Amino acid sequence: MMSEPLMKVENLTKVYTSGSKDVVALKDINFTVQKGQFISIVGPSGCGKTTLLEVLSGLRLASSGSVKIKGEAVTGPQPSIGIVFQEESTFPWRTVVENVEFGLQMQGKPKSEYREKALKMIELVGLKGFENSYPHQLSGGMRQRVAIARTLVTEPEIVVMDEPFGALDEQTRLILGGELLKIVEKTKATVVLVTHSIQEAALLSDKIVVLSARPGRIKHLIESSLQKPRDAQALTTPEFAEITQKLWSSLEEESLTKKSVLEYKENKVVGQ
Repeated sequence: MMSEPLMKVENLTKVYTSGSKDVVALKDINFTVQKGQFISIVGPSGCGKTTLLEVLSGLRLASSGSVKIKGEAVTGPQPSIGIVFQEESTFPWRTVVENVEFGLQMQGKPKSEYREKALKMIELVGLKGFENSYPHQLSGGMRQRVAIARTLVTEPEIVVMDEPFGALDEQTRLILGGELLKIVEKTKATVVLVTHSIQEAALLSDKIVVLSARPGRIKHLIESSLQKPRDAQALTTPEFAEITQKLWSSLEEESLTKKSVLEYKENKVVGQ
Protein backbone atom coordinates (compact mmCIF):
# COMPACT_ATOMS: atom_id res chain seq x y z
CA MET A 1 0.00 0.00 0.00
CA MET A 2 1.50 3.34 -1.09
CA SER A 3 1.76 6.04 1.57
CA GLU A 4 0.11 9.45 1.31
CA PRO A 5 2.10 11.54 -1.20
CA LEU A 6 4.36 14.30 0.07
CA MET A 7 3.13 16.59 -2.73
CA LYS A 8 -0.15 16.34 -4.60
CA VAL A 9 -0.97 18.42 -7.69
CA GLU A 10 -4.66 18.41 -8.58
CA ASN A 11 -6.29 19.91 -11.69
CA LEU A 12 -3.72 22.71 -11.76
CA THR A 13 -4.40 25.36 -14.40
CA LYS A 14 -2.48 28.60 -14.89
CA VAL A 15 -3.82 31.43 -17.06
CA TYR A 16 -1.99 34.69 -17.78
CA THR A 17 -3.98 37.78 -18.74
CA SER A 18 -2.38 40.25 -21.14
CA GLY A 19 -4.70 43.15 -21.84
CA SER A 20 -7.96 41.62 -23.03
CA LYS A 21 -6.35 38.32 -23.99
CA ASP A 22 -6.01 35.21 -21.81
CA VAL A 23 -3.10 32.85 -22.39
CA VAL A 24 -3.46 29.36 -20.91
CA ALA A 25 0.03 28.25 -19.85
CA LEU A 26 -0.93 25.03 -18.01
CA LYS A 27 -4.14 23.01 -18.16
CA ASP A 28 -5.44 20.34 -15.75
CA ILE A 29 -2.10 19.10 -14.38
CA ASN A 30 -2.33 16.11 -12.03
CA PHE A 31 0.52 14.13 -10.45
CA THR A 32 1.93 13.14 -7.08
CA VAL A 33 5.40 13.16 -5.53
CA GLN A 34 6.31 10.59 -2.89
CA LYS A 35 8.84 11.35 -0.16
CA GLY A 36 12.35 10.63 -1.45
CA GLN A 37 11.36 10.59 -5.13
CA PHE A 38 13.28 12.34 -7.89
CA ILE A 39 10.82 13.80 -10.43
CA SER A 40 11.81 15.47 -13.71
CA ILE A 41 9.60 17.72 -15.82
CA VAL A 42 10.34 17.86 -19.55
CA GLY A 43 8.56 19.27 -22.58
CA PRO A 44 8.97 21.46 -25.67
CA SER A 45 10.03 25.10 -25.30
CA GLY A 46 7.22 27.33 -24.11
CA CYS A 47 5.12 24.49 -22.69
CA GLY A 48 5.06 25.94 -19.16
CA LYS A 49 7.77 23.92 -17.38
CA THR A 50 9.17 26.88 -15.44
CA THR A 51 5.68 28.20 -14.73
CA LEU A 52 4.77 24.81 -13.25
CA LEU A 53 7.88 24.87 -11.07
CA GLU A 54 7.06 28.39 -9.88
CA VAL A 55 3.51 27.35 -8.94
CA LEU A 56 4.81 24.25 -7.12
CA SER A 57 7.23 26.50 -5.22
CA GLY A 58 4.60 29.05 -4.25
CA LEU A 59 6.25 31.80 -6.30
CA ARG A 60 3.09 32.04 -8.45
CA LEU A 61 -0.50 31.15 -7.65
CA ALA A 62 -2.50 28.70 -9.74
CA SER A 63 -5.55 30.10 -11.53
CA SER A 64 -7.44 26.98 -10.46
CA GLY A 65 -6.64 23.63 -8.93
CA SER A 66 -4.19 23.13 -6.09
CA VAL A 67 -0.73 22.11 -4.92
CA LYS A 68 -0.61 20.49 -1.48
CA ILE A 69 2.30 19.40 0.69
CA LYS A 70 1.28 16.93 3.38
CA GLY A 71 -2.31 17.95 2.73
CA GLU A 72 -1.65 21.68 3.23
CA ALA A 73 -2.22 24.02 0.27
CA VAL A 74 0.80 25.90 -1.07
CA THR A 75 -0.27 29.56 -1.16
CA GLY A 76 3.12 31.28 -1.21
CA PRO A 77 6.86 30.74 -0.63
CA GLN A 78 7.57 28.58 2.41
CA PRO A 79 10.58 27.09 4.24
CA SER A 80 9.52 23.54 3.36
CA ILE A 81 10.43 24.18 -0.30
CA GLY A 82 14.03 24.91 -1.33
CA ILE A 83 14.80 26.36 -4.77
CA VAL A 84 17.87 26.07 -7.01
CA PHE A 85 17.72 28.39 -10.02
CA GLN A 86 19.49 28.13 -13.36
CA GLU A 87 20.89 31.62 -13.10
CA GLU A 88 24.01 32.43 -11.09
CA SER A 89 22.79 32.76 -7.51
CA THR A 90 25.88 32.69 -5.30
CA PHE A 91 26.74 35.87 -3.44
CA PRO A 92 30.04 37.11 -4.96
CA TRP A 93 31.10 38.86 -1.74
CA ARG A 94 30.75 35.70 0.35
CA THR A 95 33.10 32.72 0.49
CA VAL A 96 31.84 29.21 -0.24
CA VAL A 97 31.19 28.46 3.44
CA GLU A 98 29.53 31.84 3.97
CA ASN A 99 27.27 31.20 0.96
CA VAL A 100 26.26 27.74 2.19
CA GLU A 101 25.50 28.88 5.73
CA PHE A 102 23.40 31.88 4.59
CA GLY A 103 20.03 30.12 4.84
CA LEU A 104 20.84 28.78 8.30
CA GLN A 105 21.79 32.28 9.39
CA MET A 106 18.42 33.55 8.18
CA GLN A 107 16.75 30.85 10.28
CA GLY A 108 18.45 32.30 13.36
CA LYS A 109 20.65 29.28 14.06
CA PRO A 110 23.66 29.85 16.37
CA LYS A 111 26.96 30.28 14.51
CA SER A 112 28.54 27.16 16.02
CA GLU A 113 25.67 25.07 14.66
CA TYR A 114 25.39 26.59 11.17
CA ARG A 115 29.14 26.59 10.55
CA GLU A 116 29.39 22.89 11.41
CA LYS A 117 26.42 21.97 9.19
CA ALA A 118 27.74 24.10 6.33
CA LEU A 119 31.16 22.44 6.44
CA LYS A 120 29.58 18.96 6.40
CA MET A 121 27.43 19.88 3.40
CA ILE A 122 30.42 21.38 1.55
CA GLU A 123 32.25 18.08 1.97
CA LEU A 124 29.18 16.16 0.80
CA VAL A 125 28.95 18.13 -2.48
CA GLY A 126 32.66 17.61 -3.16
CA LEU A 127 33.97 21.11 -2.39
CA LYS A 128 36.15 20.34 0.61
CA GLY A 129 39.26 22.51 0.37
CA PHE A 130 37.36 25.38 -1.28
CA GLU A 131 35.58 26.60 1.88
CA ASN A 132 37.31 29.99 1.81
CA SER A 133 37.24 30.50 -1.96
CA TYR A 134 35.03 33.15 -3.56
CA PRO A 135 32.62 32.37 -6.43
CA HIS A 136 34.82 34.07 -9.06
CA GLN A 137 37.54 31.56 -8.20
CA LEU A 138 35.28 28.59 -9.01
CA SER A 139 34.06 26.98 -12.23
CA GLY A 140 30.39 27.19 -13.25
CA GLY A 141 29.78 23.62 -12.10
CA MET A 142 31.38 24.29 -8.73
CA ARG A 143 29.24 27.40 -8.23
CA GLN A 144 26.13 25.33 -8.87
CA ARG A 145 27.30 22.85 -6.24
CA VAL A 146 27.51 25.77 -3.82
CA ALA A 147 23.91 26.75 -4.71
CA ILE A 148 22.72 23.16 -4.23
CA ALA A 149 24.57 22.89 -0.90
CA ARG A 150 23.06 26.19 0.29
CA THR A 151 19.57 24.84 -0.44
CA LEU A 152 20.02 21.31 0.94
CA VAL A 153 21.69 22.42 4.20
CA THR A 154 18.38 23.93 5.39
CA GLU A 155 16.75 20.48 5.02
CA PRO A 156 13.64 21.49 3.03
CA GLU A 157 10.84 18.97 2.49
CA ILE A 158 11.16 19.36 -1.28
CA VAL A 159 13.92 20.79 -3.46
CA VAL A 160 12.84 22.25 -6.80
CA MET A 161 15.49 22.86 -9.46
CA ASP A 162 15.08 24.89 -12.64
CA GLU A 163 17.73 23.71 -15.13
CA PRO A 164 20.54 23.86 -12.52
CA PHE A 165 23.10 22.55 -15.03
CA GLY A 166 21.60 24.19 -18.11
CA ALA A 167 24.62 26.41 -18.79
CA LEU A 168 27.02 23.45 -18.77
CA ASP A 169 28.01 21.09 -21.58
CA GLU A 170 26.23 17.72 -21.77
CA GLN A 171 29.18 15.70 -20.44
CA THR A 172 29.67 17.96 -17.40
CA ARG A 173 25.97 18.10 -16.60
CA LEU A 174 25.71 14.29 -16.66
CA ILE A 175 28.73 13.99 -14.36
CA LEU A 176 27.27 16.53 -11.95
CA GLY A 177 23.88 14.85 -12.27
CA GLY A 178 25.43 11.58 -11.13
CA GLU A 179 27.00 13.36 -8.17
CA LEU A 180 23.63 14.99 -7.40
CA LEU A 181 22.07 11.53 -7.20
CA LYS A 182 24.62 10.49 -4.58
CA ILE A 183 23.90 13.65 -2.58
CA VAL A 184 20.15 13.07 -2.81
CA GLU A 185 20.54 9.47 -1.65
CA LYS A 186 22.61 10.53 1.37
CA THR A 187 20.33 13.42 2.37
CA LYS A 188 17.06 11.58 1.54
CA ALA A 189 15.94 14.72 -0.32
CA THR A 190 12.82 14.86 -2.50
CA VAL A 191 13.57 16.62 -5.80
CA VAL A 192 11.48 18.11 -8.61
CA LEU A 193 13.69 19.07 -11.57
CA VAL A 194 12.95 20.99 -14.77
CA THR A 195 15.34 20.03 -17.57
CA HIS A 196 15.68 20.20 -21.36
CA SER A 197 18.09 17.26 -21.32
CA ILE A 198 16.51 13.91 -22.14
CA GLN A 199 19.58 12.03 -20.93
CA GLU A 200 19.61 13.97 -17.67
CA ALA A 201 15.92 13.22 -17.05
CA ALA A 202 16.36 9.54 -17.91
CA LEU A 203 19.41 9.10 -15.65
CA LEU A 204 18.22 10.99 -12.58
CA SER A 205 14.48 10.39 -12.35
CA ASP A 206 12.20 7.96 -10.61
CA LYS A 207 9.33 9.48 -12.59
CA ILE A 208 9.29 11.84 -15.59
CA VAL A 209 6.41 14.22 -16.28
CA VAL A 210 6.22 14.94 -20.03
CA LEU A 211 4.28 18.10 -20.89
CA SER A 212 2.60 18.82 -24.22
CA ALA A 213 3.04 21.98 -26.26
CA ARG A 214 1.17 24.99 -24.85
CA PRO A 215 -1.15 24.85 -23.12
CA GLY A 216 0.98 22.45 -21.11
CA ARG A 217 -0.88 19.27 -20.26
CA ILE A 218 0.53 15.99 -19.04
CA LYS A 219 1.18 13.92 -22.14
CA HIS A 220 2.96 11.03 -20.42
CA LEU A 221 4.08 9.95 -16.96
CA ILE A 222 7.11 7.70 -17.38
CA GLU A 223 8.17 5.52 -14.44
CA SER A 224 11.88 4.63 -14.39
CA SER A 225 12.93 0.99 -14.58
CA LEU A 226 16.58 1.79 -13.75
CA GLN A 227 18.06 0.06 -10.73
CA LYS A 228 19.17 2.08 -7.69
CA PRO A 229 21.68 3.34 -6.78
CA ARG A 230 22.30 4.79 -10.23
CA ASP A 231 25.54 6.09 -11.71
CA ALA A 232 27.09 6.70 -15.15
CA GLN A 233 27.04 2.94 -15.83
CA ALA A 234 23.25 3.23 -16.22
CA LEU A 235 23.83 5.12 -19.49
CA THR A 236 24.80 1.84 -21.19
CA THR A 237 21.80 -0.23 -20.06
CA PRO A 238 18.82 -1.29 -22.19
CA GLU A 239 16.50 0.29 -19.61
CA PHE A 240 18.16 3.69 -20.10
CA ALA A 241 17.88 3.34 -23.90
CA GLU A 242 14.20 2.45 -23.56
CA ILE A 243 13.44 5.51 -21.40
CA THR A 244 15.30 7.91 -23.69
CA GLN A 245 13.51 6.47 -26.73
CA LYS A 246 10.12 7.02 -25.06
CA LEU A 247 11.10 10.60 -24.27
CA TRP A 248 12.42 11.29 -27.78
CA SER A 249 9.26 9.92 -29.39
CA SER A 250 6.96 11.86 -27.09
CA LEU A 251 8.80 15.16 -27.48
CA GLU A 252 9.20 14.71 -31.24
CA GLU A 253 5.41 14.34 -31.56
CA GLU A 254 4.91 17.58 -29.63
CA SER A 255 7.51 19.44 -31.68
CA LEU A 256 5.84 18.34 -34.91
CA THR A 257 2.42 19.30 -33.55
CA LYS A 258 3.68 22.73 -32.53
CA LYS A 259 5.33 23.19 -35.95
CA SER A 260 2.10 22.21 -37.76
CA VAL A 261 0.08 24.71 -35.73
CA LEU A 262 2.56 27.50 -36.47
CA GLU A 263 2.58 26.68 -40.19
CA TYR A 264 -1.23 26.64 -40.24
CA LYS A 265 -1.38 30.06 -38.60
CA GLU A 266 1.23 31.48 -40.99
CA ASN A 267 -0.57 30.09 -44.06
CA LYS A 268 -3.87 31.42 -42.78
CA VAL A 269 -2.40 34.90 -42.39
CA VAL A 270 -0.82 34.72 -45.87
CA GLY A 271 -4.11 33.55 -47.41
CA GLN A 272 -6.16 36.42 -45.96
